[in-house]
Amino acid sequence: MSGQDQSHATSTGASKVPEGIQKAAPEGLERNLPESVHPTGDADKTNKTHALGGGKDSIVPQKIQEAVPEGLERALPNSIHNTGD
Repeated sequence: MSGQDQSHATSTGASKVPEGIQKAAPEGLERNLPESVHPTGDADKTNKTHALGGGKDSIVPQKIQEAVPEGLERALPNSIHNTGD
């Protein structure tokens, strides 16, 4: 992922993540943190899973399923995270 050596938080001081970690972390990690912890302005986070069975038809941990954007969930192979797509 791109974006190392910079933060993707919406404003300086808005994140609860230390600045050094923000700059070192991959952009995808920053964007998948809850907005209440590290606001990036990503509006497509759903706080729910799109896997079948309420998330039971996935090997991805439930909290991660709920935190990632829907598009990422749907991009995973159904053998890993079955959304029925």
